[in-house]
Amino acid sequence: MTIFTYSRVSTLDQNTKMQVEALKVAYPDAVHRQEKKSGTTTRGREVLNLLSDMINQGDKLVVWKLDRLARNTGDLCKIVDHLESRGASLEILDQKIDTSTATGKAFLQMLGVFAEFETNLRKERQLAGIAVAKANGKHLGRRSSLTGDQKQEIQVKNKAGMNPTTLSKEYGVSRGTIYNVLKETAYGSRCLI
Repeated sequence: MTIFTYSRVSTLDQNTKMQVEALKVAYPDAVHRQEKKSGTTTRGREVLNLLSDMINQGDKLVVWKLDRLARNTGDLCKIVDHLESRGASLEILDQKIDTSTATGKAFLQMLGVFAEFETNLRKERQLAGIAVAKANGKHLGRRSSLTGDQKQEIQVKNKAGMNPTTLSKEYGVSRGTIYNVLKETAYGSRCLI
């Protein structure tokens, strides 16, 4: 039987030190793997996929916390089903869950539902905050790289015959930015044909 541990953080400026230490204390001889990828989905998580392929009959995958493995019930069920199909089990240290037992399996499924519920609540709060910000006239997204005066100059120069490539070099922005400025008014219509 081989024990594999998996630790994950969502961003490059975070580290897995606390997770790895807890996993190494519990299983010092385990095969330890870690990655820095978002946990909202299991897609693109190469280390997790590699571990899933390495696991065989009787092996165990150990994670520090449930949300380090999956943040929605669908992904969690897929991982657990995959492990079961290979004759392996999952252990979550923090919650003391082991899917090799019926109780552990049932408890894990309930935790998965709550993890997904928490993620959905977070999304709802985020969307509500964005709606309030928009209602209050707050600018969302990246600031324009051009001032209003520069945009007017671009439109006038284009109308006078200057092409978008030349304008983009003059203002130090991409041609796409110039085209977007020209789309704002009818001045740019002749160059968009």
